[in-house]
Amino acid sequence: MTTVAKNISSTDTRSVAAEPIRVLLAAGGTGGHVYPAIAIANAVRNFDTRSKILFVGTRDRMEWEAVPKSGYDIKSVWISGFHRRLTPQNLLFPFKLLTSIIQSYSILKSFKPDVMVACGGFAAGPVGWVAAKLGIPIVIQEQNSYPGVTNRLLAKHAASIFIAFEDAKQFFPKENITLSGNPVRGELTAADPESALTFFGFNNQSPVLLILGGSGGALALNRIMKEKIDELHNRDGLQIIWQCGKRYYEDLAREIDLESYPNLRLMEYIDDMPAAYGAADLVVTRAGAGTCSELMILGQPAVLVPSPNVAGDHQAKNAKSMVEAGAAVLLPENELDDKFTSTITSLIENEYKLREMSEAMLSLAKPDAANTIAKEIYNIAQKQEA
Repeated sequence: MTTVAKNISSTDTRSVAAEPIRVLLAAGGTGGHVYPAIAIANAVRNFDTRSKILFVGTRDRMEWEAVPKSGYDIKSVWISGFHRRLTPQNLLFPFKLLTSIIQSYSILKSFKPDVMVACGGFAAGPVGWVAAKLGIPIVIQEQNSYPGVTNRLLAKHAASIFIAFEDAKQFFPKENITLSGNPVRGELTAADPESALTFFGFNNQSPVLLILGGSGGALALNRIMKEKIDELHNRDGLQIIWQCGKRYYEDLAREIDLESYPNLRLMEYIDDMPAAYGAADLVVTRAGAGTCSELMILGQPAVLVPSPNVAGDHQAKNAKSMVEAGAAVLLPENELDDKFTSTITSLIENEYKLREMSEAMLSLAKPDAANTIAKEIYNIAQKQEA
């Protein structure tokens, strides 16, 4: 039986390689690293359904569940992050690093990838280092405006580097850079508002506010929402989806009388993100790279509250282009007490402003990011076979 490959674009008519390409993707720690890697893997497989794909990550982080759920195999390395302060875990770091290098060597020699893709997170470090020593081409995908340590260290070995934000250019060799945008989960590109409202038990007469704290939740957003819930909930029937994070959910559900807030949906995690985005008129969220890219793809107006506790203040930098384009409003964490309610209500009650923001958000989107990266992976793999 002959397998037909799907072209990445209508203009790409090259024939499929005689042998299926083999791609190893290393990413871990957070959804910001893992979900772009999965999107790239999907694009590679859509391009040639015979492609052999393997992930590398760590057993105690989200990739260990997210990757198999997406239909891919994953191998583990023992590496973990290095804490900036002295901790008992740091004493184990040299042993974890050495073990991870040995594990990486075994995985690479066994799988024999044509290309190794580093999407950030500490799991990509030892795998990328060993891949460079073995002469395996490396492709880097950097999600943030301020690149993580792993991708910065691997950059000198990279055949191609894909970035999502212009500000990241200064950290990488310029000759290898492509501004591609961030790959996003394909299912997020379509969300029907009516079915989304029905999913949450909402009506289409009143606006919907979506509060996103990420998979772990955001303490600052949870605190201000708890303080301002009466002001928001009682304002002209405003409907609210509040994703608070698993570690905060039980305390909040106990402290807030949920029966007193019929238009509130308090959730520890949102499995159906298309429905959440589809229902929302305005999103209040951190400015992680993955979330920013999803907002752009969907044209979703947003109030961005960057976390101040991240390397290089990269969330504020991620938000920069969105705010400058008029697609989002910046609300620093230290201004939440004074401006949270007024910022939200002034926007969500202004349909014209929300439409303007939505159009500006869409103008920033790069919906073909995953395909762009997959095409380059395929080109590099073909050169390896030649």
